[in-house]
Amino acid sequence: MATWRELIALHMSYLNENWSDIISCTLSDDELDVKFDSGYGRVEGVPFTLWTTRRVYFPVKYDGAEWVDSVPRNPCDKKTVHIGG
Repeated sequence: MATWRELIALHMSYLNENWSDIISCTLSDDELDVKFDSGYGRVEGVPFTLWTTRRVYFPVKYDGAEWVDSVPRNPCDKKTVHIGG
């Protein structure tokens, strides 16, 4: 079981970002803390988009497994690989 708050925080820490970097998020505080099964099966987490000063975060799925990924907020020379499945 996981929450979007936990999964977002994990991905943010990997990128040296934190909650103070958030500009906007489509999730409410309640939605951030809803527990769901992020393992394989069916998608349970609600959709979202979250913007920080440097990145845009969003949910990703593959065979029902869910996690968080992000792309740079501003144009750059970094290519984005295929996400999801």
